[in-house]
Amino acid sequence: MSPTTRAQWQLHVCVLLWGFTAILGKLITLSALPLVWWRMLIVVVSLLLVPRVWRGLRALPPRRIAAYAGIGAIVSLHWLTFYAAVKLANASVGASCIALAPAFLSVIEPAIARRRFDPGELLLGLLVIPGVVQVAGGVPAGMRIGVAVGVLSAVFCALFGALNKRMAGHGDPLTVTCIELGAGTLLLTALNLVWHRGAGFVLPGPHDALLLLTLALACTLLPFALALKVLRHLSAFNVQLATNLEPVYAIVLAVILLGEQHQLDGWFYLGVAISLGAVFTHPLLKRATLRKPDAEVLAAAESKAIE
Repeated sequence: MSPTTRAQWQLHVCVLLWGFTAILGKLITLSALPLVWWRMLIVVVSLLLVPRVWRGLRALPPRRIAAYAGIGAIVSLHWLTFYAAVKLANASVGASCIALAPAFLSVIEPAIARRRFDPGELLLGLLVIPGVVQVAGGVPAGMRIGVAVGVLSAVFCALFGALNKRMAGHGDPLTVTCIELGAGTLLLTALNLVWHRGAGFVLPGPHDALLLLTLALACTLLPFALALKVLRHLSAFNVQLATNLEPVYAIVLAVILLGEQHQLDGWFYLGVAISLGAVFTHPLLKRATLRKPDAEVLAAAESKAIE
């Protein structure tokens, strides 16, 4: 097997593992805040056991650490709203909303990167709107607040993706991940103290603990490690197309494992198809100008919007 073929298989394993995050979020009985807090804490503690991370920390100036910490705060808000959407609706809704992140990125990233807007990117954002309307119309009324929270999660995802791109190449990816998730853990700790006076962080039972370990290690650290190898052999175009499949994997898994097709109607799946159609069209239109993806963009979330 050639290195490129192996990298393609590894990439799809990464995307499949990311697709499981919504399923695990639905299966874990904890609410969104403690769920995300435990997930981040487990990943950070694991990374602090890696000597390379400590070497990277010593090499970074304080201002850069502060910048990554700020991005990490946005990452924590993205994960918090993502799992809140899963809890308020279901895994399929949460995953389909995250598919909107590339459309938001097409608007947010030019402003952050201080470059001209690309009309094609703006068109992508407009094409996704009918899909969002169909998704919202295809879920029960009680789940629509989950759709709204999921859209907000996609905005946070696009925001930290754009900021990570601007900071790309200034730090070791494992170290960057540790800083970002460490800062996110601290932010969620503060939110818990304000909202729940510390009562929100309960010790998970054996069932939830096992699922949390799976979420943090098998669906976060493992795919990140694989992604670092993938980026050495595949173009940004190939990575973009494969990572756009993440919502598809998540929805298929939700149907197989959770039976969520009984909660949603055909309008929902039509909306998902419209949104994904726009997202998949975007890299096809920009194939000639795509550059190598940045490892930092792959470090901290399920949705890997890569330009």
